[in-house]
Amino acid sequence: MYSFTNDYSEGAHKNILAALIKTNFEQASGYGTDHFCEEAANMIKGLVGNEDSSVHFLAGGTGTNTAAISAFLRAHEGVIAPKSGHINVHESGAIEAVGHKIIQVEETNGKLTAGQVEEIAKAHYEDEEKEHTVKPKMVYISNPTEEGTIYYKDELIKLREVCDKYDMFLYVDGARLGSALTSVDNDLTLKDLGSLTDAFYIG
Repeated sequence: MYSFTNDYSEGAHKNILAALIKTNFEQASGYGTDHFCEEAANMIKGLVGNEDSSVHFLAGGTGTNTAAISAFLRAHEGVIAPKSGHINVHESGAIEAVGHKIIQVEETNGKLTAGQVEEIAKAHYEDEEKEHTVKPKMVYISNPTEEGTIYYKDELIKLREVCDKYDMFLYVDGARLGSALTSVDNDLTLKDLGSLTDAFYIG
């Protein structure tokens, strides 16, 4: 029986273990500056279809979300996320602990729509006292969602259009991205993610 509780409940594939054993005693510099990371980064850039993209290696989803959101946002800016989103429910307040408000949205099946995002952005910019409120600057989604649903290309295109309209970042939590990309219903590719989002990660 297989459990899909999380990505950490499974062991490593035998080919990964074999590669680790093969290179175990090879000395290399740390912190992502070794030739293995360089090779991996170049492979990812090729799959994303953007040689100018920036690839970083981090440990764990919460740390990655916190680092990315902190890097993208200024102190008065917040992130729009589904109410069930991982950053809102399961990350022990990490995002708000570093000073960025999560603007929660009641979603359907874990997914945000472009209409919901536009409604929040529009409300902010039409507020005569908007300088006193948190500015929505990023849209956070996870693919697949915490409900197990996936985003389709047309949904991402519409989210991108709204983000461009209101000068917001689109960020994808990809802790389970492999599951989304291999779903029989999926129509997104890594190249799509590279062109439609400002940042995403592969868990």
